[in-house]
This record gives sequence, C-alpha cells and structure tokens, in this order.
Amino acid sequence: MNFLPSWPPEINTLLLFGLLLFGGALGGYFAHRLRWLPSITGFMAVGLAVGPQGLGLIGPEGMAQAKVIVDVALALILYRLGLSLDLKALLADRRLLLVSLAEGVATFVLIYAALALVGVSGVVAAVIATIGISSSPAVLIHVGHELGASGPVTERARALVALNNMMAFVAFSAVLPVLYQHNDAGWAVTLGAPAWRLLGSAALGVALGWLLHWAARRTKRASQYHLALVIGAVMFALGGSQSLHLSGLFAPLVLGVTVRSLEQQSLIADLAFGAAFELFFIALFVYAGANLHLAEMWHYAAAAGAFVLARGAAKLITVGGVGYLTGVPVRQGLSAGLLLMPMAGLAIGLTATTLNLFPEQGAAVSAVVLAAVAVLETIGPPVAAQAFRWSGDRLAADEPDKEIHG
Repeated sequence: MNFLPSWPPEINTLLLFGLLLFGGALGGYFAHRLRWLPSITGFMAVGLAVGPQGLGLIGPEGMAQAKVIVDVALALILYRLGLSLDLKALLADRRLLLVSLAEGVATFVLIYAALALVGVSGVVAAVIATIGISSSPAVLIHVGHELGASGPVTERARALVALNNMMAFVAFSAVLPVLYQHNDAGWAVTLGAPAWRLLGSAALGVALGWLLHWAARRTKRASQYHLALVIGAVMFALGGSQSLHLSGLFAPLVLGVTVRSLEQQSLIADLAFGAAFELFFIALFVYAGANLHLAEMWHYAAAAGAFVLARGAAKLITVGGVGYLTGVPVRQGLSAGLLLMPMAGLAIGLTATTLNLFPEQGAAVSAVVLAAVAVLETIGPPVAAQAFRWSGDRLAADEPDKEIHG
C-alpha cells in the first residue's frame, strides 16, 4: 500500500509555516489576555514548547526548513526599520548621531571588558562585542505596534536601533580581517572578503532603493501596485544577497534607508503593510522560541550574564546620559535606552556568519551570543512594553481604558 503516507508524516515548509502561525497565534492570544505580558512572549513560549527543547514537534531538520520563512520575515522587518532613518534629517540632527556613536563605542568597550573578567578575551571577545552593538528591530516594532505607541521616544528609538544595526555590521566587518589572519588566510581574502560583504551589501541596497523609488514614481497614479513593488524589492535584496554571497540582513536595511532618504513626497516610505505583516512577526518569534538553547544558557551563564549586564548598562547609561547632555529629558533618554535592550535577528545572523567562516572561534562566539539572545529575547518584550509606558509617548492601546476609568 505505497499510496499511504509514511509515519510519522514528512515535515515540509508549508506544514511548518502553518504550525508556526496557528500555534503562535494561540500563544499570542493567551499572552495578550494578561495585560502586562506582550504577545511576543506567548509566541516564543509556543516555539519553546514545540521545538527541539520541548515536545520535539519541530526537530533540527524542520528548523532548517523553516529558516527561509525567518529570512523573509527578518528582511521585511529590517527594510521597515530602515525607513525610520532619513539620512538628510540625520545629518541635520547631529545630537542623535553623537548619542548613537557614544552608545556604540561604550557598548563595545564595556562588553569586551566584562568578557575579559570571566575569561573570554582576544579576538573572540572583540567579535562578541561588535555583535552586542546590534538591537532587535522586531521587538521594538511589534511591541510598539501592539501598544499603538507614537511620539518622540518611539521615533528616536527606531532611529537608534537602525543606527545600532548599521554600526554593528560595520564594526563586525572591521574585526573580520583579524579573524582571517588568525586562520592564516592570504591578504587578498583577509581584506577582500569583509569589504565585499560590507560594500557589496550596501551597493545592492542602494541600487535596489533607487530602482524601487523610480518604479514608485512611475506608478504613483496606481498605488495598488506599490506593496507588490516593495515586497519584490525586498525579495530581490534577499535573493541577490544569497546569490552574490552578501548579507541578507544589511542589504534590506540599506534598501529602506535609501528609499526614505530619496523620497521628496510620500510614495512608499509611509506605506502600511497591513494586518498581514503580523504573520511574519508570529513566525519569526515562534521560530526564535524553538531555537532557544537552554543548555548553552546554563553552560555559558557567567559569560552570557556578563554580556547582558555590560550591554544593558552601556545602552541605558549612554543613551540616557549623553541624551540628557544634548537636551533630551532624562525619562525619555532612559526609555529609549531600554528599548535598545532586545537583541536577536542581526546578532544571530552575524553569529552564524562567524561559525560558518571560522568554526573554531565561531563555536565560542555562538555559545555566548546565543545564550545572551535567549535571555534578552525572554526579558526584552516585557522591558520594551514597560519602556513605552514609561516614556510619555501616546499609547493608543491604553486610551479605551482611560475613557472607561475616567
């Protein structure tokens, strides 16, 4: 009876996508019923339950198949984040640049010093410290959308997260030559490979940004096609990066920055993705929960703890302190600093790059960073929700309650 399916049935990408969405939606709903708990926590709890660390419904092979879904979700989220960064406005606001630069440098220095105290030093600590500069755009965007947050802190945090991720990628590219030298690579590879990934990804993002802007202007009388143009450009950035051995994380981010910076009038930079965009957030965070490495959290607890504390202190104190010196109220500055705490997508991508290129050093980098990501992705959503509530920004989600209670 070879017409019958094998048992257990084979897992495919569509089945996984359905499981991620259906289970994640239920988890998000139950979390949403608890006022203090963001839905992201529910998504991740479902992922942990069905993943390799839980019931095993999604095994290592399934995780590999689901990665394409996560890559698409991250690319769209990073494109959307890039839209929050207008280079013309940024050059006019030197204070935001100063805060971002100070925060990035402080984060690198404090993480490097903290890791040295627990026995992790040298080039491995330097790579981990560059990765620590990055922040999670998905948590910021999703929790902000869930609360209906709008105001100066929300906009400032989005710009800072975008700058964080650009700075992290540049710093990571600057450290790569040292890793290549440690592995006895020739000078052509040592200098050429990092430059190709950095400059090539940036060039691809800029070129696609120009193309998307041109297409949007040509079709401005038929705005019903704009969403398809945007998603097509993001898929071009992701697929082109894979074909050309570039970064599928940096190119979509640069694409978004380019589109925002080119627009003179609103065409696609303010385009709403609609409720369907929620699908990608759900899939991303269920996958993140399934990918939590509990054993590594325990084994590298000291290094991960030092990383989390040093990174948190650097971002909170620097954004709050330097922001205050440049005229930002303390409460707004500290709230923005808290919104930079979550760390996931870019950090995981850079860690995977290190592990693929340099297995020996990458194993140590992966262990510490993934343990830290597990902690930060667990505490990040509740911290972000509290930061939004503390910031003083308008929260549409709270307005009905205010009316009810007078």
